[in-house]
Amino acid sequence: MSTSLKYWLLAARPKTLPAAAVPVMIGGAMAAANASFNLIPWLLCLAFALLIQIATNFANDYYDFKKGADGKERIGPRRAVASGWIAPEVMFRGMLVVFAVAFLMGCLLIQWGGWWLLLIGVLSIACGIAYTGGPYPLGYNGWGDVFVFIFFGWIATAFTYYVQAGSFATPALGSGAYLVWLAGMVPGALATNLLAVNNVRDEPQDRTTGKRTLVVRFGRSFGLLEYAVMSLLAILVPIWFAIVGGCTGCYVILLALPLAALCNWKLASAKGREAYEKVLVLTALLLMLAGGLFALGLVIG
Repeated sequence: MSTSLKYWLLAARPKTLPAAAVPVMIGGAMAAANASFNLIPWLLCLAFALLIQIATNFANDYYDFKKGADGKERIGPRRAVASGWIAPEVMFRGMLVVFAVAFLMGCLLIQWGGWWLLLIGVLSIACGIAYTGGPYPLGYNGWGDVFVFIFFGWIATAFTYYVQAGSFATPALGSGAYLVWLAGMVPGALATNLLAVNNVRDEPQDRTTGKRTLVVRFGRSFGLLEYAVMSLLAILVPIWFAIVGGCTGCYVILLALPLAALCNWKLASAKGREAYEKVLVLTALLLMLAGGLFALGLVIG
């Protein structure tokens, strides 16, 4: 039983879970800055986001195995189905169960956000499956980066705020509803960088298995440039909040600059499994640090 649990935990890919938690944290921080923080819907948003992330990871494990993308040549972390730890049909059932629980969590949010939130929940699940499954898998056709930026940035941040504040407006931070969407670019950019590390690392095998990521389409240099631009965006948005929005506490984001620089250097020089594993860990740390500092800056104003 303990061994089985270990394999399921590995399949959940804990290092990717900050991508789900950080936008919810920032959405909560924006609600707190506008005196509208509500613990119960915030916790439900966190549970929904984490479950969607885990179920999507299970789906990736299953569909990548089916498509032959997790072969012996892969230098990334071993996958549960490809390694024989979990049978494909068991992984598929596990994916469905976690998606179902996530959907139920989302349904509980209806009393705060209205019935139309069902659309967001269904769309999140559909895209989680379509990332590597279905007739047109997003991750295999260069749309993975767009999916990650939208759902782990704009959607997760804005709707976490919405179910607490009742609208997308942020009166305490400035006029207009665009600010909550602007804030979502921070976790969206840094979550995209987690994917960029995987795409740069897996580019040789992805090319042979027909996985047309942006790095496969445009080369390793594009992946490094994408990573650098996303890192810079995650720093510049909080600075914009500080300079233009008057939220001077957001200057604390500058504390993340050294780690951002280190991450870019490590990715550019990475070779081999261990090197890329370290970059992935550092990128997750950057996501948590920058997201945490941005949230802190929003709260202290």
